[in-house]
Amino acid sequence: MTDEHDASNSALYLSEYLLEINEGAGFLASLTDEDRARVRRNGMRTTIGKGDGLFFQGDPNTGIWIVESGRIRTFYAGPSGREITLAYWSPGHFVGGPEVFGRGRHVWSADSLEETELLFLSGSSIRTLVREVPDVAISIIEGLIAKAKCYSALLQMLGPRSVFERLRQLLVILADTHGRHENGDIIIDRSITYEQVASMVGATRQWVTQSLDKLQTEGVLNVSRKEIIIHHLERLEE
Repeated sequence: MTDEHDASNSALYLSEYLLEINEGAGFLASLTDEDRARVRRNGMRTTIGKGDGLFFQGDPNTGIWIVESGRIRTFYAGPSGREITLAYWSPGHFVGGPEVFGRGRHVWSADSLEETELLFLSGSSIRTLVREVPDVAISIIEGLIAKAKCYSALLQMLGPRSVFERLRQLLVILADTHGRHENGDIIIDRSITYEQVASMVGATRQWVTQSLDKLQTEGVLNVSRKEIIIHHLERLEE
């Protein structure tokens, strides 16, 4: 399990508060080796391929999955079938809440961006663990607090912010969590597609293309097939 989190492999979601983006990572890092081993004995390792679904809206909730490698996307699909991406979760985070005890039904879906290894903990296993290992209960609570902050931040961005403001903030977040500094510029490897960007900011792929073209014309950034090069981060932060 990943105990130390690399910024380049950070979770990703829309938020005004960059420092809170990766809260909740290292879900079990605070446990002793003995308690962590106990959690693992109660769990089940599983691997899913790129693009595979992990769980779906309306499915019975059976527990949680801790991401050990790879990335998981959580998303909501409206009645029309249009999807909005809620977040991308990286190693150390868990998905499947808030019903950690395996009750009710999933209110959103999850799939994988790449081959992903996970540790599944059933609701009954979690119930047993939180009764017997107090630090597991604390980890669960802290993880749920981080999730609540994530989705609260997302609502704040989707509500009063315009689509263009969301796009600019997403670029700022990508620069902070995935960017590298070279010769005064910030370079972001394009591991996220225009379709994925559109699904995060609530727009179409065509709109994202046009908006990035506009930012290129203004000299704020350049986009190639492999990279986004930000020349003036302060212009995005205005």
